[in-house]
Amino acid sequence: MSTVTRRDLLAAGMAAPILAGLSSLAVAAETPGAADYPIYADGKYQLPPLPYAYNALEPSIDEQTMRLHHDIHHKGYVDGLNKALDALADERTGNDFALVKHWEREMAFNASGHFLHSLFWLNMGPNAGGEPKGDLADALSRDFGSFAAFKAHFGAAAKAVEGSGWGLLVFEPYARKLLVSQAEKHQNLTEWGVFPLLALDVWEHAYYLKYQNKRAAYVDAWWNVVNWGFVGSRFDLVNGLSEQAEQRLRQPSP
Repeated sequence: MSTVTRRDLLAAGMAAPILAGLSSLAVAAETPGAADYPIYADGKYQLPPLPYAYNALEPSIDEQTMRLHHDIHHKGYVDGLNKALDALADERTGNDFALVKHWEREMAFNASGHFLHSLFWLNMGPNAGGEPKGDLADALSRDFGSFAAFKAHFGAAAKAVEGSGWGLLVFEPYARKLLVSQAEKHQNLTEWGVFPLLALDVWEHAYYLKYQNKRAAYVDAWWNVVNWGFVGSRFDLVNGLSEQAEQRLRQPSP
């Protein structure tokens, strides 16, 4: 089973704690090899390399799409995020916030695109697909009735996103349960405080070269490349961290 590093947590939007004390626990969970997937280094956000060859997901996702998607589209979010942060820093320096609404919007849009794409590459892989195992499989059956019911729910949600967006499997830490969510334009229609475990990009740039306007066919084929080992290890980590944080919150103050 794949291991999850602190970099993977950050790629999923772990910038704020999902429960009090959880962010420090996430830092302590760092494992060797985290630097191999840099999404932030030397004061700037960076485009991480694909963890496999561009053609590794064929025939489900073609090489040309992967090259354009990763090298052009994802890089655009990285560049846009750094530009927005630099602009906000300039506004603070000059004490002139005339464009703060614009740059805050740009930061939210591009940061969400960067973090979700960084997760998207990792939760796919060659020789993948099938069904999850272990605690993740048990949790999916508990919260959705069965893996088949989850798969139908997730697929329907991803196919029904209006315009451009994402289908997401997320961990809700307060009830410690799994939910299916939609994200429209990255930053819309999501729930605050949840932790994404599995992300499916349904922007047209993710599938149009191969599937044209047939998003449903792309979603159905995508299941063949889901790296359930990685998704399961993310679930194991965040579920464990959530349990530890809950126990700490219940301890009486000294």
